[in-house]
Amino acid sequence: MVDVAPSFPKLLQSFFVDYLRQQRAVSPCTVAAYRDTFKLLLAFAERTIGKSPTELALNDFTAELILAFLDHLERDRGNSSRSRNARLSAVRVFLKYAAHQDLTALAVIERSLAIPQKRTDKPVLGYLTRPEVEAIIGAPDCGTWAGRRDRALFAFLYNTGARVSEAIGLRVGDVILEVAPVAHLRGKGRKRRSVPLWKETAKTLRQWLDHLSDREPDAFLFPNSSGGRISRSNVTQRLKLAVEAASRGIPSRPYRHTRSGTPRQCISCNPE
Repeated sequence: MVDVAPSFPKLLQSFFVDYLRQQRAVSPCTVAAYRDTFKLLLAFAERTIGKSPTELALNDFTAELILAFLDHLERDRGNSSRSRNARLSAVRVFLKYAAHQDLTALAVIERSLAIPQKRTDKPVLGYLTRPEVEAIIGAPDCGTWAGRRDRALFAFLYNTGARVSEAIGLRVGDVILEVAPVAHLRGKGRKRRSVPLWKETAKTLRQWLDHLSDREPDAFLFPNSSGGRISRSNVTQRLKLAVEAASRGIPSRPYRHTRSGTPRQCISCNPE
């Protein structure tokens, strides 16, 4: 009996359902990043070679097609080299998986896997002085619910150095504010770490909890107005408003951008 190679749609489905979720148990964020990559790649392939996703075959994913896709990301979509490399990494993981499922496409896969990552320059990280950070934290209007949340969020980011994605995913039960205050963070790749909280940060968070309508352990610590998870773009917008307000208070101190767009902790600024 001759084994029939799986179709591309079936192969892609098994990659996401069986390989990523069941065998490797990758995080939902990784699955979402891979999903977005293939949504872009399939749309590009349909425009380029005239085949819909259901008509594509593994042999269609030549090195030429993938290189053209990567160029499209940078040229037409304005993606950075880092984003381009991340998309390529997702495609590579799929091709390595597919190589074990369809031996007839090994030659095409081998050429595609040989596409190199583009070298990138690492940007020099900026920094904020302690007065600048304190001005940003104090900028939101504490007379409003959103302003109180923003102050607590910015103080938390300054204290912990957490990524925005870690902070917005934080639950009430992830923060211990009594005796030895600490926050339990869930990072990329399901990595977890515990970060001690300064006394002033713990006090700010206790005051913020008094204004939360839902203080159940699984409720978001920094929710949006409807109690759901606040988006990263919303945090960026709120931070921009705070920086603008703080800049008016200290006009002689232009605020510098950091890589993540959030104030980072300086070791010498620990108030304890």
